[in-house]
Amino acid sequence: MRKPLILFFLLLLFNQLKAQQYGLFNTKTLFDGFENPAQKTFVLDSSRKYASNFFLPYLGINATTKGGDDVIRRLISTGDFSATGVSANPKDINRIYQNSNLYLFNFKIFKSYKFQKELGFSWQLRTDANLKYSNGLLIIFDQKEWSKIKEQSNDALNNDGYSQSYHQFSVTYRENYNKKLAFGAKLSLLSGITYNELKVNNSTLDFTSDGVTPEGGDINMNLSGSYKSNFLRAKDQSGSILIPNFKNPGLAVSFGTTYISKTGYTLIANIKDLGFIRWANKSYVANFNNTVLNIPRGSTTKEAENKITDVVIKNAYNKSFISPTNAKADFLISKTFNFYTPSFIVSKNLFYNGGDVALVNKFGYSGFSVSAIPAYNFNNLFLFGMQGMYQTPNFEFFMGSDNLFKTARTAYAAIQSTTSSSSGYNGASFYIGLGIKFGYTVEHPQNSSYMPGLDDLETSFFKRVFSIFSKNR
Repeated sequence: MRKPLILFFLLLLFNQLKAQQYGLFNTKTLFDGFENPAQKTFVLDSSRKYASNFFLPYLGINATTKGGDDVIRRLISTGDFSATGVSANPKDINRIYQNSNLYLFNFKIFKSYKFQKELGFSWQLRTDANLKYSNGLLIIFDQKEWSKIKEQSNDALNNDGYSQSYHQFSVTYRENYNKKLAFGAKLSLLSGITYNELKVNNSTLDFTSDGVTPEGGDINMNLSGSYKSNFLRAKDQSGSILIPNFKNPGLAVSFGTTYISKTGYTLIANIKDLGFIRWANKSYVANFNNTVLNIPRGSTTKEAENKITDVVIKNAYNKSFISPTNAKADFLISKTFNFYTPSFIVSKNLFYNGGDVALVNKFGYSGFSVSAIPAYNFNNLFLFGMQGMYQTPNFEFFMGSDNLFKTARTAYAAIQSTTSSSSGYNGASFYIGLGIKFGYTVEHPQNSSYMPGLDDLETSFFKRVFSIFSKNR
């Protein structure tokens, strides 16, 4: 009985992968160049012409759950599931937020000296999720606690959330508009992997008595809501997630700008991953209205899970649908003071709840840097991250955590198999990356017998675009 519960909650927990890594913004790393498309990656007279991660690690994992904290904490530390101490008030809502980003491969080329043109290609694996659910969903899996929800039977099982995963194949281009202003864009072809969306708008519970004990008897659930997915059961998912098939195609675009003022301030603004995925005609949509479901006392978790799944399956029919990607708007302002570089960052989701305000405090010396990163998430979460980096014009390696203290406590509890004494939400975060540049050095024309981009006929792509708009006015 315990194993399916552990798998269920680990799925929820480790689907919460938030990969913003604000400590990497304005660092001119490969990550920075692909995530903030107007940013430079190459340094004249120092960098080589090509840059790549060579399929080496370039990933970020950040897990956070808010609500049901003691339940999740016990599950992580001891492997035991118990809803003891959980309030049955349906107004007590638990939340999970997810945004992951794994660069399987990236490659950038220095194209031109004159406009500092850079062209990049990348293959990413992305996941997004946003879920809110009531404490009743936790209690229903612990039969010893069923009596709690007898007095709070209305809306005890209401929930609303989605999760999706997809491949993202992108072309990135940036150039200087002038000495202070630069523009960049990222065009992406998407291939959907999985999508799940569940909404329970109304739920009531009716308890039948066995005539022996107050806790005896069954539960009858009355549920109304909807479900969307590209599969009904996990066994229906065929093939590896690492092999894209484009049965569920999509498109996305990112664009941004950077500006460096005369006083040395750097400004960065972006719209990221604005797009959609069209899920194929063989996807499923289900609507259930006032569906009654009986769960006998003594049912195993697997039996209860199958009964709930059957509610969806018997109402499901094939239909295509479109889902948006989790687009974001970012803004950064930064200035370097000798060895110290503070950066103030605001990031906001465009279609879903969530966003962050972060202050990156970077301290650097001779290629090495350490960053301290306090942040506030708009879902009322406070985080503190740390990052270490070694960076030269042709090599970069970084490692960090967006949530250092929660990560340490969670890891300790899992290793020691003891319940953590920490309070508040549960979290864990880790990211790592490596990039290498190769080829000949991109030198100034005074220092080189050959330099791309010295053709007098070369023009700026963005200047041509803006000139078209100005002529049409």
